[in-house]
Amino acid sequence: MPSVTRQSGFTLLETIFVVAMICVIGAIAVPQLSNSIAYFRLSGDARSVSNAIALTKMRAASNFAKTRLYVSLNGRWHRLEKADSSTPPNWTADSGTTYLSTNTNFGYGAVATPPPSTQGTIGQALPCKDNTGTDIANTACVIFNSRGVPIDSSGTSTTLHAVYVTDGASSVYGVTIAATGMVRLWQTRLLATPQWTLQ
Repeated sequence: MPSVTRQSGFTLLETIFVVAMICVIGAIAVPQLSNSIAYFRLSGDARSVSNAIALTKMRAASNFAKTRLYVSLNGRWHRLEKADSSTPPNWTADSGTTYLSTNTNFGYGAVATPPPSTQGTIGQALPCKDNTGTDIANTACVIFNSRGVPIDSSGTSTTLHAVYVTDGASSVYGVTIAATGMVRLWQTRLLATPQWTLQ
């Protein structure tokens, strides 16, 4: 008499259990992954702005000319610009345009105080001026003279330069520039009373 062989496999109950476990793990992991991606986008944008400011300072010193980081607050982009020797100076683009990531904007939300030993009151850098010397709305400019010292549009040394980026939900990053030209990157949770940490 021929022997009967049984084939082993998964029962329906075992398959349902494995599928349920995959669904539970996915439900936990997807929000965490989304939060991590948003954090990396925001911190990457903040570091991009910080690096652009440091590059602006180096270009000013290497070109022996006023150089600025032109920030379009509503357009969510920034670029380097170089001035000629005329008065007021004519500004021309000296780099490509860099855009912020999705859900990242220039601003500081509900945060009410600046990082320690920087600005007196929190705020973006002063507005950029066009080639006639008129303020350009919804812009911020970080300007360096030919020695790499931060200045305002009239050429006076200043410590008011700062650029803030936020995702509007969790964190704010601030890039500040000391009177010596030292660029620092700060981070805080999006709170009215912030706890700034140097990055």
